[in-house]
Amino acid sequence: MPALSISHFFILSPRGDSIINQNFRHDTATNAPEIFFRKAKFWKGEAPPIFLNDGLTYVNLKRNGLWFVLVSNRNISPSFGVELLNRMCSVIKDYCGILNEEAIRKNFILIIELLGEIIDFGYVQGLSTELLKTYVFSEPMMVEQSSKMPSFNLKDNKTISSSAVQKPISLSERKSTKNEIFVDIIEDLNVTFQPDGRVANMEIDGRIQMKSYLSGNPDLVVGLNQDLAIGKAGNLYGSVVMDDCNFHECVNLSEFEYDRVLQFNPPDGEFVVMNYRITKEIVPPFRIQPFMEDAGPGRVDLLSLIHI
Repeated sequence: MPALSISHFFILSPRGDSIINQNFRHDTATNAPEIFFRKAKFWKGEAPPIFLNDGLTYVNLKRNGLWFVLVSNRNISPSFGVELLNRMCSVIKDYCGILNEEAIRKNFILIIELLGEIIDFGYVQGLSTELLKTYVFSEPMMVEQSSKMPSFNLKDNKTISSSAVQKPISLSERKSTKNEIFVDIIEDLNVTFQPDGRVANMEIDGRIQMKSYLSGNPDLVVGLNQDLAIGKAGNLYGSVVMDDCNFHECVNLSEFEYDRVLQFNPPDGEFVVMNYRITKEIVPPFRIQPFMEDAGPGRVDLLSLIHI
């Protein structure tokens, strides 16, 4: 399908330097990175994820201060472009361990090899971390991520640091490390408060995210709450109600309907096992109380207190 062809892909640093620059079809200007950076840098407000300039479509995604950009001279689907960038970021993170400027610079050869297998003459060939292992042979260079968060001394020695998940997917690394799989439950809470502090509207967007370092892709079983109800079936007292949910393609749902059990063979790398949405009213973990005072002509003092 010609409408899905990609002409150019590049990664820019916060300063506008081209870290990765791949021109797949050679039908766009070689200075496309400079053109994009000038447009994005001097855009009024935040640059949109997709815009047109001189007949070219620019699709961009910003991660950790880096610009990931696709360029096409065709009118490509916006959702296709954004999803492609998201998956490319995930693959690069799986192979490099972390996604920052130092890791990309040190793993330049590895990323070029990945791009050669992911896209051929502008057409996407595959974005599976597991399948790409067959064709990518460069070994990653480990980079430690410097954290600005304060460190805490945990008394429980069974608790593993969150930095443990920042390991690259590598055959040689797999031979020298133990089998591990990391599970994170991530929830985004959107709450609208009334002026008196009461909740007007609330929504939770959550996901069960895993990163697998298991060899052989064994069968895994994850049991969820037996009282889990989805949609209108969740009117019973005490049930955990989800408005809707969806699952990764590797999940076998044969026993989910009755036993609330997820069976799957985890692919290598990071993937989302389950996405869910909850709109049922629950007690939020915090409360916002605003105060407004007249501070003179043309001035208003606004104070917001957050009660946890």
